[in-house]
Amino acid sequence: MRHFDHLAPTVRNGLFHKEPCSFDAGSPARTLAVALGATLYSPATRSTLAADIVKQAEHGVVSMVLCLEDSIGDAEVAGAEENLVRQLTALADSTRDLPLLFVRVREPGQITALMRRLGPAGRLLSGFVLPKFTEERGLPFLEALATAEAACGQRLFAMPVLESPELLHLETRTETLGGIARAVEKHRDRVLALRLGVTDFCSAYGLRRAPDMTAYDVQLVASVIADVVNVLGRADGSGFTVTGPVWEYFPQPQRMFKPQLRRSPFAGSAEALRAALIEHDMDGLLREIQLDRANGLQGKTCIHPSHVAPVHALSVVSHEEFSDAQDILRPDRDGGGVLRSAYTNKMNEVKPHRAWAERTMLRAEVFGVAREDVGFVELLSASVRT
Repeated sequence: MRHFDHLAPTVRNGLFHKEPCSFDAGSPARTLAVALGATLYSPATRSTLAADIVKQAEHGVVSMVLCLEDSIGDAEVAGAEENLVRQLTALADSTRDLPLLFVRVREPGQITALMRRLGPAGRLLSGFVLPKFTEERGLPFLEALATAEAACGQRLFAMPVLESPELLHLETRTETLGGIARAVEKHRDRVLALRLGVTDFCSAYGLRRAPDMTAYDVQLVASVIADVVNVLGRADGSGFTVTGPVWEYFPQPQRMFKPQLRRSPFAGSAEALRAALIEHDMDGLLREIQLDRANGLQGKTCIHPSHVAPVHALSVVSHEEFSDAQDILRPDRDGGGVLRSAYTNKMNEVKPHRAWAERTMLRAEVFGVAREDVGFVELLSASVRT
């Protein structure tokens, strides 16, 4: 699979200076962590789950989480497990390219039990999402994952969700972060990415951000994100990929604040796209995606298919970013120094900007590089479903 593969070759050729690379469930973890992109959640209770997975893959989704936790009621768990096994078994012989599939479980024992019940269909799974992760609660999940991996003989990844009150509360945050760091380091080879449960953070204080606001406008949440990235998202080789929080809004009838999308990138025919994005409360999402990246996060948890295209469009590396990263990483620049960017609008300082450049080149490999005259508006216009 590869990002934007659902677009016609002629369309891709017009958009990309360098097209996204192909990858699959067996690709290196470093590649897959970035390739997750917009990870679409779906309740495991859906009677059309198998068809939904195929449909979303055809529309550009490359990672999905089939949820047995908060998205379903406590009384629905047994039925959801049965449905999950039935639906994945129906997909087992499919020759279609399917997304990377993960199951969000409630208890450690569900991991081994589900892999046993799935049998050959278990090969469709890339791993499990581990809820409310702390050192104490998380280690049993990771140990169960290791047991399941040994039993089935295939690689299974973990995606812990950082969403516990202990992580939010100031008096326990440092200790909790330290414990999480010890747990994931112990199982580093199995931890694909860390996911942020911002809805649970807000719940602890009875908060809910409005569609005109991003997670970074809620200071309690923003402080946790900063501390998680500080401890767990470092670029020195000790860090992990940390993914962006969920955007939970759909259309609303009336807006309190003025739209956040500036008109200038949406001139001419793109004005209709701008109007549609504002109508569907997507301008806040676009702003949050930009802030995610500025704060060290990659990809995003998504609960609606309409959120996938914006996340992926804004994940494509611009021609300017690519040019800067190439210059910084030139072999003859190993000794450091400062150089003017090819776009003549900024300073590229080789040593301080090297980690940024390396991350940018990895993103370029997975999401591609836009042509010089192509921006996110063109990428989004091509990707939005009609």
